[in-house]
Amino acid sequence: MAKHTMKETERVVWTGEWVADRLGVSLTGEDALPELLGLALRRNPKRAHLLVSNVLGKHVPQRPGVVHGAGLGLGRRVRELLGDADAARSVVVGYAETATGLGHSVADGLALAPYLHSTRRPVAGVERAGGFEEEHSHATSHLLLPEDRELLSGDGPMVLVDDEFSTGRTVLNTIKALHARFPRARYVVVALVDMRSEGDRRHLEEFAAELGARVDLVAMAAGGVRLPADVLERGQELVAAHETAVVERPEHPGRAHERVVAEHVASELGSGSGPVPVSSRRADVERVALGWPDGLPDGGRHGFTPEHRERLEDRLPAMAARLAERLDGARRILVLGNEELMYTPLRLAEALDAQVSGAGGGGAPEPSDGAVVLTAGGATPVRAGEQDPPVGGAAVYFSTTTRSPVLAVDDPGYAIRTRLSFPAHDRPADGPGERYAYNVAAGADRTRRFDAVVAVVDSHGDLPELYADGGLLDRLAAQTDRLLLTVIPSYSPSSASQSGVPTEPVGRTADETAVSHTPQRQAPSMSLPEPLRGPAFSSYTADEVGWLLQDMSGLTLEAPTEEREEAIQRGGAHYAESLPVEYQPSEEYQALFHSALRSSASRIARAVGAVTETVLAERTPRRTGTGDQPPRPVLVSLARAGTPVGVLMRRWALHTHGLELPHYAVSIVRGRGIDTTALRWLAAHHDPADIVFVDGWTGKGAITRELAQALEGFPGFDPRIAVLADPGGCVETYGTRDDFLIPSACLNSTVSGLISRTVLRDDLVGPDEFHGAKFYRELAGTDMSRAFLDAVSARFGEVAEAVATDVKELAATDRTPTWEGWAAVERISAEYGIHDVNLVKPGVGETTRVLLRRVPWKILAQRGAGADLDHVRLLAEQRGVPVEEVDELPYTCVGLIHPRFTRGATGADGTAVAT
Repeated sequence: MAKHTMKETERVVWTGEWVADRLGVSLTGEDALPELLGLALRRNPKRAHLLVSNVLGKHVPQRPGVVHGAGLGLGRRVRELLGDADAARSVVVGYAETATGLGHSVADGLALAPYLHSTRRPVAGVERAGGFEEEHSHATSHLLLPEDRELLSGDGPMVLVDDEFSTGRTVLNTIKALHARFPRARYVVVALVDMRSEGDRRHLEEFAAELGARVDLVAMAAGGVRLPADVLERGQELVAAHETAVVERPEHPGRAHERVVAEHVASELGSGSGPVPVSSRRADVERVALGWPDGLPDGGRHGFTPEHRERLEDRLPAMAARLAERLDGARRILVLGNEELMYTPLRLAEALDAQVSGAGGGGAPEPSDGAVVLTAGGATPVRAGEQDPPVGGAAVYFSTTTRSPVLAVDDPGYAIRTRLSFPAHDRPADGPGERYAYNVAAGADRTRRFDAVVAVVDSHGDLPELYADGGLLDRLAAQTDRLLLTVIPSYSPSSASQSGVPTEPVGRTADETAVSHTPQRQAPSMSLPEPLRGPAFSSYTADEVGWLLQDMSGLTLEAPTEEREEAIQRGGAHYAESLPVEYQPSEEYQALFHSALRSSASRIARAVGAVTETVLAERTPRRTGTGDQPPRPVLVSLARAGTPVGVLMRRWALHTHGLELPHYAVSIVRGRGIDTTALRWLAAHHDPADIVFVDGWTGKGAITRELAQALEGFPGFDPRIAVLADPGGCVETYGTRDDFLIPSACLNSTVSGLISRTVLRDDLVGPDEFHGAKFYRELAGTDMSRAFLDAVSARFGEVAEAVATDVKELAATDRTPTWEGWAAVERISAEYGIHDVNLVKPGVGETTRVLLRRVPWKILAQRGAGADLDHVRLLAEQRGVPVEEVDELPYTCVGLIHPRFTRGATGADGTAVAT
């Protein structure tokens, strides 16, 4: 059907007119087709013309309710066709890259079926379950990489979703490839438009008959494309005549020249499109943390189940609210997805639209039958199919970047009016190349300008290329007043994680991970485990910390202190091969803990703020074409004393900056170093340069030295430790150097998420396994872990000004480690005739550990020390240990382990010291 078949109650320009007039291309079939489709041209040896969908959310910005609603309606029709029983047995498969969001929306409509989309991104360690070719695409190879291989192996119906059904050959290739491995009796093909010729329709029927399977087709509209015999040659000539001109134009003084895409096209009306305008004011990029649910897939690349959908639906309003609060005053907002990442940005856009426009559903009613609904006010293909915003209100639009090169012509009768080009920023497997964002720049019609853009990428594409001059963010910044960036964590399937191969390294390619940063393996690796998280392991929530440990809760590893130390001394056993019996605090001691927490919560909050701000200041910001991006450190606490501090630092970053910092806990053992399997896991999932090791406090600096030595063979990791308190002068990143009571030192597991000390024993920990620990679920009734965190976090607001002052003072201070604590320990060791620095435990925290875990000899207390030592005095009294007040002590107190008869004396390597 050509342009003259459209209603002309007002002058509405079909976005296929320009191509139709010049090449004689026309649409035939249903009247709805011109509302659904426009036409454009591209440089492609197989097909010069491109059917541009107005409801797909790829090339044409559209209201998200229209885009999602189109797929929902189609999915509901499929469910009605199949019936609920077969719908529940089915699997929906979408095609990359254009139909990943449509296929997912169809799965939403079915509601009962899991979803998988093909991908052009290989994922190391994930076995390919299938693949096929796309006939007319410029990039043909499709991979199927389900995490659960049974997703494709069932015998229920398979629903195949693509944006258009043109020749049917892509679908045939898919069915042929999958049917050979996973035969089934029924297939349903779903598309926005069915544009097959009669010959193609007969071919599909014959193919289904030979296969012995039923093939149904569901589409929003059907028709065809009438093409002149020489259309390919004429189309290529037309594209060549209007090719992109590269214009060098300065952004502003002092900045590099920007490459501007200019399409010089003379329209029938005599007005040519000039260069894509570049605003004199460039938007700054603001990164927004959404609070993405832990473990939720970012899309259907590895499978997306109805249960995943429920989790996403539950969190969408809160995530959209985080964006909405940064978009106050914006009227035309574009949420821009990224190539295959379509569905998540679409759903965010829909939820955001409901909040900022008051439309409640993305600006369009949900179709129930798969018919497009384009309501009044410009819903027909005016402005390349965009819907107008509500009168007097804000409106959100949605589209996605693409790898498909299309000619841009700034004419109302052409579907692709403007083009922004930029280099790929995910280092694709098929090599570097240009990527495109269409109809994002306003072009000659300034009413089409977006005053805010939200760019959504996955962490696999959160690379320097994204921020570079001429990169995506740089190009967007010139076209809008406000630019937000949000990064969705790339989902790492367990199949990949268990392969021992990096799956979705953030900020690096897999090759760079292997060559530059991956620690050397001590033994052949077959698999890497995944972190443990609460509430299954620890009383912390899942997002607060991932424990790079294995659960040994089912093993009996505890022994009374004397028996345990006797075994160590007699057999040269290591202290990490067993656990002390967990101290059960008396009511009096618990009262002391609560008193100490009340009196020191603000002091701790201030130290947490100071060390966190110092860490952020010490990390190098990401350089971008539109300014520096905030640093994104990855906190890795040394279990277990460092873990509460790591959680508090994470909370501070979120409270103060809106940054959701990853946080993990790892084991480090004196004399044996850090858990190398944990290092390998970290290197596979994060850039080692982003890792910040965190501990609670320093004593004499033994663990600081241990970590530095342990990391010598692992390039890329920074051995420096950030601590809350550094009374020993052992580190340069700290919150304070005061030696004061940190209440988390008063208790053991009951203030550390109910987790034990870590365990390393050859018969329990293999070469590719994490060190172990126990989760003391039975102590939940006396758990103070969250009470401690909440009490300190509640003081963040009141200490903010003091923290700002502290950070400035720290920045101006020479923080070079003095190691004065180590010197004091050597002096005390000699003066008291101990002659082993490992039996001298300086500082309030270490002294507390001596009284709780070891066989103490005596306590040295700074003369005049006050309430900070109340709990120490109580514990010493309970154990019959003398407290000796001394002068000129650089610490508030020092705990001495019995140097002669104790069975707890261990040396620098963790084994027994001869007595």
